[in-house]
Amino acid sequence: MSSISALSGSTGSSAGSSASVSSQISALNKQIQNITKQVKELSDNQELSDEQKSEMEQMYQSQIAMLEAQIAQLEQKQTEQAQQKSEPAPQAASVKAADGINRPTATNQINVYI
Repeated sequence: MSSISALSGSTGSSAGSSASVSSQISALNKQIQNITKQVKELSDNQELSDEQKSEMEQMYQSQIAMLEAQIAQLEQKQTEQAQQKSEPAPQAASVKAADGINRPTATNQINVYI
């Protein structure tokens, strides 16, 4: 049951930089390793009945699935951040300036009053 507290501790924070996303992913992977270790130790436990072992194993598997889903979300976030960094930001200079022909400037416009 100690893995439940470890699971809830990591779900609350989300970070913006890719370094912290990587550290979150590695922390989640460590949690998965710990839960996998607990599943292996569960089979050696003689105090629990087979039904209790299967319930515990299902709980551990659901925790692993949630952690893997979080990892997938973080990897997607990391990919989106990388794409945003690789795409050039639109520059103000790239906008075509008014040249006076069909796009009047402040000094070159016609006022027509009828």
